[in-house]
Amino acid sequence: MAFPDIYAAGIASGWKVIDASTLTAPQTLEADVAIIGSGAGGGVAAEILSLAGLKVLLLEEGPLKTSDSFKDMDEARAYADLYQESAARATSDGAIAVLQGRAVGGTTTVNWTSSFRTPAQTLQQWATQHEVAGHGVNDMAPWFAKMEQRLSIAPWALAPNANNNVLKRGCDALGWESHIIPRNVKDCWDSGYCGFGCPVNAKQSMLVSTIPVALQHGATLVHRLRMRQLQHAGGKIEGAVGEALRSDGRTPSGVSVTIRARHYVAAGGAINTPALLLRSQLPDPHQRLGKRTLIHPVVLSLAVMPERIDGFYGTPQSIASDHFQWKDGVTGPMGYKLEVPPLFPGIGAGVVNSFGDALRKDMAAFAHTNAILALLRDGFVPQSEGGSVRIAADGSPILDYDLTDYAWDGARRAYLSMAEAQFAAGATQVRPAHLDARNYGSWNEAKRAIAELPMKKFRTTLFTAHLMGGCGMSENPARGVVNSRGRHHQIANLFVMDGSVFPTSIGANPQLSIFALSAQNAAALAKELGSQ
Repeated sequence: MAFPDIYAAGIASGWKVIDASTLTAPQTLEADVAIIGSGAGGGVAAEILSLAGLKVLLLEEGPLKTSDSFKDMDEARAYADLYQESAARATSDGAIAVLQGRAVGGTTTVNWTSSFRTPAQTLQQWATQHEVAGHGVNDMAPWFAKMEQRLSIAPWALAPNANNNVLKRGCDALGWESHIIPRNVKDCWDSGYCGFGCPVNAKQSMLVSTIPVALQHGATLVHRLRMRQLQHAGGKIEGAVGEALRSDGRTPSGVSVTIRARHYVAAGGAINTPALLLRSQLPDPHQRLGKRTLIHPVVLSLAVMPERIDGFYGTPQSIASDHFQWKDGVTGPMGYKLEVPPLFPGIGAGVVNSFGDALRKDMAAFAHTNAILALLRDGFVPQSEGGSVRIAADGSPILDYDLTDYAWDGARRAYLSMAEAQFAAGATQVRPAHLDARNYGSWNEAKRAIAELPMKKFRTTLFTAHLMGGCGMSENPARGVVNSRGRHHQIANLFVMDGSVFPTSIGANPQLSIFALSAQNAAALAKELGSQ
């Protein structure tokens, strides 16, 4: 069953939506504020600034896909249509897979809905170590509450699916902390296909929440438009130039689009925003642009359970554990958050690290397979400075990211924790997602083997879906690209409102952090522009 396409009805009623692939001649578009990127930051900013009466242009490289596009709930279709580089984006050496959305709504259209407030420890670190002002626990509390209400964020009320229940049982048996995950959903059908686009408009992504409101209040959405450069002079952005893409969403059509606005908001995320600013050759006197690009490196553990798991069915993430997140403090050994990923055949076949007869056996056991993942917390100590974004000769973004011994130690401890939890929950076999691992039949056997695994790239399966930093905020221009309100230190009418402003990783899924921080800063900008 497909739900009504709210965009078809909206466009029929007068919404201004431009598919750049249909343009046949150069265009110039004007606005009070041009927002580049329509994800968690750009979508929130578009609603707030439009409601303030400002003329808003919302510019998105990806396509407009709606509930009608998602009704097949097809894994291969979703990766091709909705993810950066068809879900093949990776670090420059190919060692870390990067899952990032590329469509109207950005990653909020395809994520698994987990919505956590920024941990107090993280906010305190920003204030004391990175000279960030106005984003302490008390400052942010009303903005978290506002966005939780706006996007129906609440702890998941139904029982966890079998996949998540393995983590809960393991934590309960071992006396570890665990908690229910808040999700941004309304009237959710509990189908589990969140990562492929919600076919029933239950996920309160920017696609179905803030962007429609912005369009109702006069905003213009342009999709399949790749913004190439911000033109600047005298400490201001004077214009922006983009290229229309063909209907394939990848190939430039040859039609240029020029943007003229009073103010510009970069909101393309923690890889694309630094790349845009680098292509534009913006002032960077302290060489901070693209630096400290932070991720949550993720490692994974697979377990064969006696009961049927069907890890593709039901709410993708509903249970998490912070037992190891702050156990050793903010600056001790690297902490990590335990969660569960959904398991679909396509991506599942990739993480089992087998082929031939071994792969056939692994997939035959797929219905009984559980996975637990660990989000490693990056950017809190000098031994964990993250990576950096640079641009290729054609201007496309490249993420360089290495792992230090500090991070590898965290990964090994995470493997041990995940295996212990899985055996405590009743697993008959556990195998870390590592090329040199095999199925272990007991916790003691796994513990001995994991201690000997070579922790290095291309042996350890690594991925991330959480991208942060690269345009870090600080009140000190020598330490940040933007100030605490997101205003560029050298360019007066440029703001950054996305996860690239984070000085460290979050230590939790970052979408609510982006929602709240962008709402706070967009409201301040709306007030400033209104007074002008």
